[in-house]
Amino acid sequence: MLLILWHSRTGASRAMAEAALAGAEGRARILSAIDAGPEDLLAAKGYLFACPENLATMSGPMKDLFDRCYYPLLGRIEGRPYASLIAAGSDGQGAQAQLDRIVTGWRLRRVAPPLIAMLGAQTAEQILADKIVPAQVLADCAAIGSALAEGIEQGIF
Repeated sequence: MLLILWHSRTGASRAMAEAALAGAEGRARILSAIDAGPEDLLAAKGYLFACPENLATMSGPMKDLFDRCYYPLLGRIEGRPYASLIAAGSDGQGAQAQLDRIVTGWRLRRVAPPLIAMLGAQTAEQILADKIVPAQVLADCAAIGSALAEGIEQGIF
């Protein structure tokens, strides 16, 4: 089963993760990065990570998930598929690069291009405000959730 792990303070990454869950049509489990542990990742066949980019890196709670799970899972989940959903104000590449570097140690296999949603928040007020993710971005998230779940179910990944 696909495990969708997310963190969000303003709603964008959560909306993206929930859209991916809807696309997976019952073939995925969703957990907040704060609530997930090594046993959850070990039980999954693949992963979809959804988080915002904060100050050119992934959000703290998503990084904390990796900090808590990295060594307990090292050598135990190689080859499993993953993809990522990043909510960003203007770039998203820093969070994406950080996530990719971390999962390289687990030897996960990227099976879909990164989806980085540029939401354009540039002022303090915009950055801190609740976000509304464009419908097309949510549709793209649902398609990624569907493709990952189907690939896992069919043994393609």
